[in-house]
Amino acid sequence: MYFVYMARCSDHSLYTGYTSDLKQREMKHNQGKGAAYTRMRRPVKFVYSETFDTRSGAMKREYAIKKMRKRDKEKLVVEAGGLG
Repeated sequence: MYFVYMARCSDHSLYTGYTSDLKQREMKHNQGKGAAYTRMRRPVKFVYSETFDTRSGAMKREYAIKKMRKRDKEKLVVEAGGLG
């Protein structure tokens, strides 16, 4: 099982990624071992996720979310009630 997630960074920006373990990935981001983007924007908190059966499906959705405008990403977060 794979997940696409959005993390809220300390500067209020959103970072999108995918993983097979949400808790471990959030911990890695907050330890500075995640993406370079989040290293300087800690702490991060996961505010959205979707579940996929395949890595390929998760990667395609990650790409689609990354291409969205910020307001559309924020709408996903709000509609999911925080962490979906």
